[in-house]
Amino acid sequence: MSGLTGKVAIITGAGRGQGRAHAVRLAADGADIVAVDVCADAVHSVSYGLASPADLDETARLVRETGRRVRTAHADVRDAEAMRKVTADALAEFGRLDIVVANAGILSVSPSAELTGEQWQEMIDVNLTGVWNTVQPAIKPMIEAGSGGAIIMTSSTAGEKGLPGLPHYTAAKHGVIGLMKSLAIELGPHRIRVNAVLPAAADTPMVHNAATYKLFRPDLDTPTRSDFEEAIVTGNLLPIPLVAPEDIAAAVAHLAGDDARTVTGHAYRVDAGALTQ
Repeated sequence: MSGLTGKVAIITGAGRGQGRAHAVRLAADGADIVAVDVCADAVHSVSYGLASPADLDETARLVRETGRRVRTAHADVRDAEAMRKVTADALAEFGRLDIVVANAGILSVSPSAELTGEQWQEMIDVNLTGVWNTVQPAIKPMIEAGSGGAIIMTSSTAGEKGLPGLPHYTAAKHGVIGLMKSLAIELGPHRIRVNAVLPAAADTPMVHNAATYKLFRPDLDTPTRSDFEEAIVTGNLLPIPLVAPEDIAAAVAHLAGDDARTVTGHAYRVDAGALTQ
């Protein structure tokens, strides 16, 4: 066990992908987990299915295999009251809250001229407002506990550069970094550290769909995963087309732990060098 032993972490988007990797890694490092996911196809503007109740149950099983406790919650990060209840229930069951990982996110693709109001609004509601709804209820109890803590938000390489075909996603992910920096300033005196991770394209269901493949290979009618990876690897310094969720989870675990006790207000790139190009 590491410095996370006995700590409690809330993680959103925990049903699969990055969120599941974060839950399993933080549990392996000693934390008890509150695993949150909407567990329904509740976002109409995306072209892929969201995590299911069975997916979240599997995350819980994997956490229990590490020997740590886990609580699951079906909640939509767009629902501020639901997220307040997640936090209250976590405190009631575990008696403390040390780490918040605001990870839930969606991806849809459209050029700006064709972007619908629904695509824009759902993106901002999930990827930016959802981060706020996840973090805000934890602030007061973490301050009152007086033991510090760590808040980690999932941004993206799109949080530092513009991406064509993703204007709404890029705006939301830039917003996450701005929110992170403001909270880092405000919460620093309470020893609550606030950071963001900026992954390049990750090997998750959010990326593996026809719309994303077509965004990167518009020259092909029906691009495959292999076609997509051939295109996306050219934007990385390392010969890695997709970042593994476990590699992002390693960054989250570092930021959550005592080894990063002096790190706050930081945009932590996990991008195979994409932002250095």
